Amino acid sequence: MTSTVRAGPSVRRVAAWTHAVLAAAAPRRAATVSVLLCGDGRMRRLNREFRRIDRPTDVLSFPADGPGFLGDVAIDVPYAGRQARKRGHALDREVQLLLAHGVLHLLGHDHETDDGEMFRLQRRLVARAFGPGPDGVPGDEA
Repeated sequence: MTSTVRAGPSVRRVAAWTHAVLAAAAPRRAATVSVLLCGDGRMRRLNREFRRIDRPTDVLSFPADGPGFLGDVAIDVPYAGRQARKRGHALDREVQLLLAHGVLHLLGHDHETDDGEMFRLQRRLVARAFGPGPDGVPGDEA
């Protein structure tokens, strides 16, 4: 777990959330992920390098090829803060949503090609791991 930003949830909190997401998403699978909490500049560089898109984004996932380690999730905390304010919920909840979204990508789901399956899974995963509240599924914002 790495944090390159000063504001936002603590590394300890994000580690606990990561364990909760993994327990809810893959309960019978011993799995780990690494999480990077970064700012707009670092996320923009990652997005440019790996997706050829020259702007920051909220979350990126980088799957691994081995058993046990699913891969890396990068979360842009300032971007998440802007999204949280726009959507009317707390930064902590937005980071939880992005973490769940990123882990689902590491597990092989793709909302751009799966006719809504990933978002249905995300809704259930967020509820199991974090309880009621916003689930990050497009169109569900209050």
